[in-house]
Amino acid sequence: MPSDTNDNVTKQPGGPDRVDVRGPRFAAWVTSAVLVVVLIASTFSAALAAVLIAAQGVVFAIGAALGPRRHPYGRIFAAFVAPRVGPVTETEPTAPLRFAQLLGLIFSAVSLLGFLVGSTVVGGVFAGFALFAAFLNAAFAICLGCQLYPLVTRFRRTTPSGVVGESSGITRDATSGPAGTPAQN
Repeated sequence: MPSDTNDNVTKQPGGPDRVDVRGPRFAAWVTSAVLVVVLIASTFSAALAAVLIAAQGVVFAIGAALGPRRHPYGRIFAAFVAPRVGPVTETEPTAPLRFAQLLGLIFSAVSLLGFLVGSTVVGGVFAGFALFAAFLNAAFAICLGCQLYPLVTRFRRTTPSGVVGESSGITRDATSGPAGTPAQN
């Protein structure tokens, strides 16, 4: 599988973008460090904590909107770390990673709102949620957002009646019925 060393993302023929698994773990370590600083800052300055969580929120927004190729921590990994750690041996799809960044954005937005309205408890709790998720990914390679992604995509594809909708991405041959049985006309 060819690898693009500039952005540490590979493109499989006919498949989704994939990224070296070490990149998101690196990003999770940096995110964990930033969130620890947010929690420490919140003990003496809600304003400083708000600025820091807002900055991390921007990073989450970039990751959610543009994916791992343009994620600030992903760029740092690709430029400085990836060339020193050897060739890519394992990849993962980018869509769940973007969803995980979206969840981080939501946690950071609620945290920021808490700090801005003077509720350091709410700000700290939601920064703590984001820290928990980032640390799980960094230390144990458990991406909570990635684990939730299939459930959310399944939920989005299901209509209220429980029938899979047209936008599900599931295609069926017009000449066959359910499970490959001949269609009945």
